[in-house]
Amino acid sequence: MIEITCNDRLGKKVRVKCNEHYVCKFSLMKTSPDDTIGDLKKLIAAQTGTRWDKIVLKKWYTVFKDHIKLEDYEIHDGMNLELYYQ
Repeated sequence: MIEITCNDRLGKKVRVKCNEHYVCKFSLMKTSPDDTIGDLKKLIAAQTGTRWDKIVLKKWYTVFKDHIKLEDYEIHDGMNLELYYQ
């Protein structure tokens, strides 16, 4: 199970919690280490009500690209990411 917390520092904190066999409450997508950052953005967009292409995910100064897998960025269970809007 992967649980990722995204904080936009404006009072909105989103927790995406899924695994391969559990379908998310707000979306019909599953999150696993093989999924891409774009898939994670779509889950976050479903929970926040914003468009997924307007979401930017960062960790320190690293901006995550949409086509890269979660495991390539070494995103694992319990990780906190910074959520920005374009």
